[in-house]
Amino acid sequence: MSILATRNLTHIFPDGTTGIEDISLQINAGEFVIIAGANGSGKTVFIRHLNGLLTPTRGKVLINGVPIAKNITAARRKIGMIFQDSDSQIVGQTVAEDVAFGPENLNLSPREVEQAVATALRVTGLEDHSGKDPRTLSGGQKKRLAIAGVLAMQPEMLIFDEPFTGLDYPGVIQILKQIVQLNQAGHTILLVTHELEKVLAHADRLIILHQGRLVEDGAPQDVIYRALNYGVRVPLKEGEEVSEVTWLK
Repeated sequence: MSILATRNLTHIFPDGTTGIEDISLQINAGEFVIIAGANGSGKTVFIRHLNGLLTPTRGKVLINGVPIAKNITAARRKIGMIFQDSDSQIVGQTVAEDVAFGPENLNLSPREVEQAVATALRVTGLEDHSGKDPRTLSGGQKKRLAIAGVLAMQPEMLIFDEPFTGLDYPGVIQILKQIVQLNQAGHTILLVTHELEKVLAHADRLIILHQGRLVEDGAPQDVIYRALNYGVRVPLKEGEEVSEVTWLK
């Protein structure tokens, strides 16, 4: 069943530059989808349309078959977005306050907010940090806090924009495990990354954008062979040549 779809999605900036053009796709409930592309390919522009952060010049976004323009607030509850810069999402004086910000703005009752925060902290492994200043957390913990803040709003789908940026190896492992567990728990995952080697084995689909257009969409083991054509770095096994790249499982 489709949870999200775009129809001929196009965004042209005021200076006439085309950010994305004529993108139509469908994402089904429970899928783990990767979007890749070279710098400037339109990845971030595209995902910012999916919960109304950007308004398309043409086309539309549908969530469960309903255009998001009809109810942006509802769309943002169903589609949670975790940005590349975790610090930009920190708004609370403590970890618990930060996680509570989203559900409070959904006008949930105090009891519902408390339950949502407790669940999100438990799922992300941050229960023992609830009273801490968020700015004292490690990079991986801040990323998990951003995830917790979105989870507290109980979204159906999670969108990650370059989730591994700035993380050391332990931080990458923390976040990758978190994302995989969320998908296994039933959340639909859309992940934008240029670090395919970290996540490709977990994905159901690999989508490639090139110069603002959707050029590839399919099973990772099929699409990965053509990724180099669009300037996408592909994972190689030790000793492999680029011409004989194989999919890492």
